[in-house]
Amino acid sequence: MTTNTDQQLIEKTLEGDTRSFGILVEKYQAYVFTISLRMLKVKEEAEEVAQDTFVKAFESLGTFRGDSKFSSWLYSIAYRKALDRIRKNKRSQTSELLEEITESDTMLVENALEVLESKERKQKIKDCIMQLPEVDAALITLYYFEEQSVKEIASITDLSEENIKVKLYRSRKKLFGLLQSYVLPEITNINGKAV
Repeated sequence: MTTNTDQQLIEKTLEGDTRSFGILVEKYQAYVFTISLRMLKVKEEAEEVAQDTFVKAFESLGTFRGDSKFSSWLYSIAYRKALDRIRKNKRSQTSELLEEITESDTMLVENALEVLESKERKQKIKDCIMQLPEVDAALITLYYFEEQSVKEIASITDLSEENIKVKLYRSRKKLFGLLQSYVLPEITNINGKAV
C-alpha cells in the first residue's frame, strides 16, 4: 500500500476529499496537542487549541504555498493559536533567569540522572517542561522532541534565529534548574549526603 505524501493529501483535500484532511489530522494531532499542552499547561485548553489549529489549517489550506514543510506550517498555526489563548486568558508568566550553573553542578546532575530509570527520567523531564513558561516549553518541544531546526522554528514563531538560540539556551538553563529538584534525592543517595 502506498503512503500518501502530505502534498498529495493537501491536493485531494482542496479537490473536496475531506477524508484526506482527516489523514493529515491523524498524522499530526499528537504533535499539535503536545505543543499546545506544553504552552498552555491545561489539557482541556490544549485540546481546544489543537482543534482550533486544525480548523484554521483546513480553512487556510489553499494559502499553503509549500515554501516550508506542511508540519512546520501547521506547528506555526498551533503556536500562534496557543499564544492567542494565553493572551486572552491573561496568563503571561514571568520568570527570572537562573544563576550561572557550574560545570561540576552539571556533571553531578548528569550522573544522578543516569541513576534514574529511563522511563521515569522521561516523565520527570516532561513534568519539568510543563513547568516552563509557555514559549520556553514550545521551543524545547520543537527543537528536541519535534527535531525542528532553528531556521524552521524561526519560521514557525516569527522570532529571529539568534533570538531562538538565546531563548533555547535560557530555556535549557531553566529546565536544568527544575530538574535539579528531582535529582537532588538521587545525588544524596549517590554521595551519602546532601549537596
